[in-house]
Amino acid sequence: AGLAIGPFGLGKLGINGLGFDSLEALDAVGVIPTVALGFIAFAIGNEFRLSQLKETGKQAAVIGVLQAVVATLVVDGALFVLHLILGEETLPLSGVITLGAIAAATAPAATLMVVRQYKAKGKLTDLLLPIVALDDAVGLVVFAVSFGIAQAMVGGAMSVSSVLVEPLVEIAASLILGSVMGALLTLLEKLFFSNTNRLSLTISFVLLTIALAEMEFPLGNLTLRFSSLLVCMMLGTIFCNLCPRSGDIMDRADKWTAPVYALFFVLSGAELDLSLFSNLAVAGIGVAYVLSRAAGKYLGARGSAKLMHCDHKVQKYLGITLLPQAGVALGMSAQASSLGTTEGRMIRNITLFGVLIYELFGPMLTRWALEKAGEIAPKSPDKESHARFDKARAR
Repeated sequence: AGLAIGPFGLGKLGINGLGFDSLEALDAVGVIPTVALGFIAFAIGNEFRLSQLKETGKQAAVIGVLQAVVATLVVDGALFVLHLILGEETLPLSGVITLGAIAAATAPAATLMVVRQYKAKGKLTDLLLPIVALDDAVGLVVFAVSFGIAQAMVGGAMSVSSVLVEPLVEIAASLILGSVMGALLTLLEKLFFSNTNRLSLTISFVLLTIALAEMEFPLGNLTLRFSSLLVCMMLGTIFCNLCPRSGDIMDRADKWTAPVYALFFVLSGAELDLSLFSNLAVAGIGVAYVLSRAAGKYLGARGSAKLMHCDHKVQKYLGITLLPQAGVALGMSAQASSLGTTEGRMIRNITLFGVLIYELFGPMLTRWALEKAGEIAPKSPDKESHARFDKARAR
C-alpha cells in the first residue's frame, strides 16, 4: 500500500489528495513513524520479564547474542568488499557500518505468528521464542555503537571520544532515562483503578518518553544524546518487571497501537524508490545485503547452537527461522537518515528492499524449517466435519 501511494507511485500523477506527491509531504507526517517506533520498542521490553528469562537459560542468551553479532560482521565484511570495488561515493564506509548493525535485527512478530498459527511445539520452538525477543535488544545496542561511529565518520571528527566514549555514554544515558521513566510509570499506575485510565496513562507516558529522548545536552567536548529506541525498550522492561498489572496493560496497549503500526509500515513503504535499483551498483548492494544477512544469521545461529550443544535439528534449522525482518530495522534506518540526504536515503532504501524480501519469504521459510524439524504436526482429518458431510450426502 505504501509503495502504491508514495511519491514514486501514485504520487507521480500529481493529483492532489491521491497519494504523497513528494518526500517533503511524507516528512510532514513524520510524527507517526516516530510514535510507532517508540511503541514497538516499548513492546520489546515486555519480552524481558525476569521470570521468563530465568526459564530460557544460558542457551538462549548465548545464541541470541552471538548470532546477532555474527550477522553484523558478515554483512559488514560483504559490504566492505563492495565499498572497495564501488568506491566511497557509491557506498560510503559509514553506510557499510550502519547497514551491518541494522542486519542484526529480526522481526519477532512474524516468527511468533507462524509459531502460533501452526501450533509449533518442540526444542526448536522453545529456544526460538526467547531468542527473537533478545535479538532486537542486542541489535539496538549494536546499532547504537555502530551508528555513533558512522556519525563521527560523516562529521569528520574521528577520535577516541567520538568513536567509543560517545556511543557508550548514549547507551548508558538511554538505559538510565528509560529506567527512571519505567519506575515512575509503575508508581503512577498505582493511583488508578480503572483499566481505561491505566491504558491512557501508559500511552501518554510512552509519548512523553519519546519526546524526552529527543533531548541533547553538551558535556564538554561531547554531546549527550539518547536513543529513543533504547529508552522506550528500557521503559517497557522496567515497567513489566515492577508492575504486577503490566501484562494486562501491555495487551491492551498492543490492541490500541495496531492501527499506528499499520500506518508506520504504509509510510515506510511510501519512501521506497524502486527506480534506484535500476542502477546496477545499488541493486548489487541490495542483493549483497539480503544474501549476506541470511548467511550471517544462518551461520551465526548454527555455530552458536553447536557451541551450546543443542539438538542437531536446532542447529540445522534455527538460523532459517531468524530471517524475517521488519519494524525495528525500519526504525534504525529512519534514524540513519540523519547521516545525510544521499547516505540516509541509500541506507533507507536498502533496508526497505531487504524488509520487502524478508517479509515475503521469511515466514514461509520459518514454517518450512519448523516442519522439517518435526515441530508442526501434520493436520489430522477432522472426524466431525467428515461425519457431517456423510450425513448430508445420505440425505
